[in-house]
Amino acid sequence: MARDVTKTKLNLEPYQVILRPLVTEKGFHKAERYNQYAFEVNRLANKDDIRQAVEEMFDVKVVSVNTQNRQGKPRRTKFRTGHTKAWKKAIVTLDPEHRINFF
Repeated sequence: MARDVTKTKLNLEPYQVILRPLVTEKGFHKAERYNQYAFEVNRLANKDDIRQAVEEMFDVKVVSVNTQNRQGKPRRTKFRTGHTKAWKKAIVTLDPEHRINFF
């Protein structure tokens, strides 16, 4: 059984919670149609941390936060095998009157 890494007393700053926005075609479609934005976030962050970080960094009102723990994929280079790192993805739904402009 996997260990839950989100239970910690560590206080993360907003710039430590949100690592980067995920800029993809699917992400732009969700942003235009559903006002949802995807971010790669720290694996130690919970939904409340993510909500506070997005509201503070982008000055918007967050309606809901959905998270996914993404497993690393196996990769091979010549004779070596390994895995990419596991990471956490957050999909943040904003209030209809707020938007985030990445470009």
